[in-house]
Amino acid sequence: MRFIILLWGKKSSVAPDIVEEIPVFSYDEIIDLGRESRKAFSDSNDARKHYKYETIGSDDIATYVYTSGTTGNPKGVMLTHKNLLHQIRSLYDIVPAENGDKFLSMLPPWHVYERACGYFIFSRGIELMYTAVRNLKDDLQRYQPHYMISVPLVYETLYSGIQKQIFTSSAARRVVARALIRISFAYTAFKRIYEGFCLTRNQKQPSYLVALIDWLWARIICAILWPLHLLAEKLVYKKIQSAIGISKAGVSGGGSLPMHIDLFYEAIGVKVQVGYGLTESSPVIAARRPTCNVLGSVGHPINHTEIKIVDAETNEVLPAGSKGIVKVRGSQVMQGYFKNPSATKQALDEDGWLNTGDIGWIAPHHSRGRSRRCGGVLVLEGRAKDTIVLSTGENVEPLELEEAALRSSLIRQIVVIGQDQRRPGAIIVPDKEEVLMAAKRLSIVHADASELSKEKTISLLYGELRKWTSKCSFQIGPIHVVDEPFTVNFLCLAL
Repeated sequence: MRFIILLWGKKSSVAPDIVEEIPVFSYDEIIDLGRESRKAFSDSNDARKHYKYETIGSDDIATYVYTSGTTGNPKGVMLTHKNLLHQIRSLYDIVPAENGDKFLSMLPPWHVYERACGYFIFSRGIELMYTAVRNLKDDLQRYQPHYMISVPLVYETLYSGIQKQIFTSSAARRVVARALIRISFAYTAFKRIYEGFCLTRNQKQPSYLVALIDWLWARIICAILWPLHLLAEKLVYKKIQSAIGISKAGVSGGGSLPMHIDLFYEAIGVKVQVGYGLTESSPVIAARRPTCNVLGSVGHPINHTEIKIVDAETNEVLPAGSKGIVKVRGSQVMQGYFKNPSATKQALDEDGWLNTGDIGWIAPHHSRGRSRRCGGVLVLEGRAKDTIVLSTGENVEPLELEEAALRSSLIRQIVVIGQDQRRPGAIIVPDKEEVLMAAKRLSIVHADASELSKEKTISLLYGELRKWTSKCSFQIGPIHVVDEPFTVNFLCLAL
């Protein structure tokens, strides 16, 4: 270490032994030094000789971004100017922002997702505002942004707030709101059918006659439900949309958006576009376009990006609709890991393909039927390293169970575990308020009770798991309830 700069505070607050070994400057001293240097150069007749100019190439390193290290030691991802410029040039197709648009972001500024979005936004000359969890609700109302950039948890939190508001309203309003929302769910489901936005892995497309009948039936049902959906918009959704404040779209990335959250926002008329990427790809690989927002997918690859699905064992390229490891190639793919050739070799092959470590499939191309506009979109189904192998030899994808369980208002966080066990288990962080309210509704405790025993909490959670995961391939067995929200360290220890 050559020197230390204090962004705030005084040098006297630094331990004396550190000051003796390393030069320490306060922020004001750095500013003063800069002013003195600038004045000295500007007063010099031969100022140019004091500067050294170095040509920067597109393949030169622009930044090192370190991975979190949750599955091993952190690795320094080497991103070039070319990598980042690819994002700036490509993201307009995803977010066609115009002069006067406002963006609201609550991502960490050092995260590559935030950095790429920030570079793009500033390159368009558009206003960007930052917020935090505690200020989100107020800032949405204050700024009324056209776009919001965030992670799935934020959209889940907004969804939970809406559900809680509906639940705490009068009985009549609650019944009406829920009935109208169910109607809107049905309306948007049939609308997806006739518009061709229904995902399928089936390569065989329907006959012309079947496709026509399917289209006509969906149109008829939508025509019947449309007046009620319009009524719901005026009575319920306008208020929700005003409270959320996002007028054009919410952009979700950095994790998986649960399907029920996706469906809910579609039903109430709030557009949420999901993207997918890695730190190693600067980060965006694919995203849902405004005109092709296929629910359940992460959209088409962005410009100048190739995606293929390969078999995990043989590395053979799989046909559309087949599930395998997602690999990507394009100008946004990193140069490698800093001083880590072995890790670089594992992630990047000789042809420039990046192994994402994610499991997914590409939707087949259909020229007719309910899936005709889904061809080429990428669908993710979890991480290869997250697959749980039971003692029976069966493979469990925890994401399916976790997403289903999170539909319960009683479950705040969940992680499914069970490697080499007879059946999968789970660690759960419950929503204590919701659990207590549910216990009161079911007369498990008195109406004036202020807490619930752990045994009764576990019993309620078992009931919720059976309810929401009944259609999943596997059922969750033993559960462990913890009070505090998950942290990275806790999850690593648990897993």
